[in-house]
Amino acid sequence: MMSSLTAVLPGATVEQAHMTIKSSVSLTDQQHAFARTLVDAGRYSSVSAVLQQGLDLLRRRLEDEELERMALREVLARRREREFVAAERMERRLADMIAAKRRSHGLPS
Repeated sequence: MMSSLTAVLPGATVEQAHMTIKSSVSLTDQQHAFARTLVDAGRYSSVSAVLQQGLDLLRRRLEDEELERMALREVLARRREREFVAAERMERRLADMIAAKRRSHGLPS
């Protein structure tokens, strides 16, 4: 089943963001039925509006994932610059910190 898609250009200026391009897309029967259900329920004005929203959500998700990857790269780069702490040493540090915290609250360590 074919539907018309009105797409906003990626990276468009504010003026360009309102420009649309007609495009033909193929949807499965299930996808089209779902989109029509949203339109019929009054949540969207057209199947194109449903698809535009879906693409906007996908774009945002991909951008968020890229930001997360960049942040993880930053954390890893910072960790590489510091001293490596072996698991056994870290476990001792954590056990000591927990014991000190328990003592500060009057609990047996």
